[in-house]
Amino acid sequence: MIQLRPLLFIVGLFLVALGVLMLVPALLMMLRQEGHWNAFMLAAAVTAFCGAVAVVFNRQSEFSLSTRQAFVLTTLVWCSVSAFAALPLMFVEHIGFTDAFFETMSGITTTGATVLSGLEHHASGILLWRSLLQWAGGIGFIVMGVAILPFLRVGGMRLFQSESSDWSEKAFPRFASVARAIAAIYLGLTVLGFLAYRMAGMDDFDALNHIMTTISTGGYSTYDDSMGHFPQPAIHWVSVLFMLLGGLPFTLYIHALRGRPGLLWRDAQVRGFLGFVAFISLVLIAWLWLRGDEGLGVIATRVVFNVVSVITTTGYVSHDYQSWGPFAAVVFFYLMFVGACSGSTTGSIKVFRFQVAWMLLRAQLHRLVHPTAVIRERYNGREIGDDVIRSIVAFSFFFGLTIGLLALGLAMQGLDFVTSLTAAVTSVTNVGPGLGDVVGPTGNFASLPDASKWMLSAGMLLGRLEIMTVVVLFTPTFWKG
Repeated sequence: MIQLRPLLFIVGLFLVALGVLMLVPALLMMLRQEGHWNAFMLAAAVTAFCGAVAVVFNRQSEFSLSTRQAFVLTTLVWCSVSAFAALPLMFVEHIGFTDAFFETMSGITTTGATVLSGLEHHASGILLWRSLLQWAGGIGFIVMGVAILPFLRVGGMRLFQSESSDWSEKAFPRFASVARAIAAIYLGLTVLGFLAYRMAGMDDFDALNHIMTTISTGGYSTYDDSMGHFPQPAIHWVSVLFMLLGGLPFTLYIHALRGRPGLLWRDAQVRGFLGFVAFISLVLIAWLWLRGDEGLGVIATRVVFNVVSVITTTGYVSHDYQSWGPFAAVVFFYLMFVGACSGSTTGSIKVFRFQVAWMLLRAQLHRLVHPTAVIRERYNGREIGDDVIRSIVAFSFFFGLTIGLLALGLAMQGLDFVTSLTAAVTSVTNVGPGLGDVVGPTGNFASLPDASKWMLSAGMLLGRLEIMTVVVLFTPTFWKG
């Protein structure tokens, strides 16, 4: 049997930290003399108390985590944090638990789908809370992608195995050092982004909220129009820059600061990601420019912003790209599946899996011509082992299967084809907006049935945790022994 006491102890620590974090928006509401700040304080007290109880009653002098415990812990932490993070929304906004949980799961997984409308009229504490959730979820996933997923051999992430991915007692100091470095870089980029947004024309509150949801590639905004609310092109280009920075591997930032900046550009993922962004942007710029709708500068700003937003799974919108015609709409649908780099804050499939798949396809075509050839494929200087290939194939299969089953379930709820399919895709890929009038760039998820919201919440969790981390919990083999 799996020992739960260490898991509950760690979950308790997360809940205590979450309760402390709730004090930040509560303090903001007090300073602004807004009502319901006491509701935030109540939510903080309940969360911290439950966390403290879990810590006190499950504390042990020493313990270690097995692989199976790590699988359970990963899912348990994400679900517990999302559930307790919903309390402020329920107490302040007076919405049901379904809507509140959907909003917080979307936030902590940095998806960006929302059930709230009229955002500019909501309490400042609620807007800040949504941004804080995405900011915390972003750094949480970086650490998970750097240390936990390679350790669990999920989705081909073993390609990025490093000393920070070793959970032995000997490697814990090394992991702690890497985690502190990542946190420092993440915080530094947040401060730089805040200053850049301020210089581009945002006020302090908007700049703080938007940089937290930009660097985390989450996409929550303080306005229903998202980034379309801001007419200044400078704001959109600042957003492009920091979405791209959020989409790069944070471990390479550590190497760059330690005197090896060349590794950032030589990395196959980085070059593939940036090259793909440039290629797609040029195609869509040419497409819209030939139609003669707008000037080249306006077109370039709109295209690059929205392309980067979707590829990095941020989900900001500056313009309804569905109005650009069927070709552009299909391109953006495909872009939802791409994602950015492993070890970043982004979701979806990730560039490295497409690159490895292309290498394997090329090798297989070569073997058809030369059956006796011995081909050793390498990625970023590391040989691609059979375990990595099997992991990527399994991930890709379950990724597609999850979207297919989720879309089918949504259709059973009475949703139309476009809404069902794109809502399923955007939740599993953690992009945020889908396509169509309901969940498209100008809509939200409020009108969906409660059952659909729970299904989409599960889809967000599956996508954020790389599918296999959750699916393995439902196999009989996992619980034997």
